[in-house]
Amino acid sequence: MKSFIAIALFVAVAAAIPVDNKDAVITKQTFNNIGVDGHQYSYETSDGKSEVQEGSFKNVGPEQVYEVRGSFSYPGPDGVFYTVNYVANENGFQPSGEHIPKA
Repeated sequence: MKSFIAIALFVAVAAAIPVDNKDAVITKQTFNNIGVDGHQYSYETSDGKSEVQEGSFKNVGPEQVYEVRGSFSYPGPDGVFYTVNYVANENGFQPSGEHIPKA
C-alpha cells in the first residue's frame, strides 16, 4: 500500500511539470522491465525535458517493498533549468532540488 502511495505521489509531481511545447518529440529513450528484478527507464525530449528512473524490491524487516529512485529535469517558464532528484519507498515520496524548500 505504501509503495502505491509513493508512486502516486511521484505521478502527481510529474504531472505538475508545465507543458509548454506540444510539438516536442522523444529524442532518446531506454526501457528495461523484465518484471522480476525491477525496472529502469530514461528519456529525453526535444524541448529539454528528461527523466531517469530505476526501481527494485528491497527487504524492510519482514516486508518486501518497492523502491523507486530517479530524477527529472525541465526548463521552467522563467528560463531556469530545474532538476528534481527523488526516492519513493516505504517512507513516501522524498524529492530534493535546489529550488525545493527545505523543512
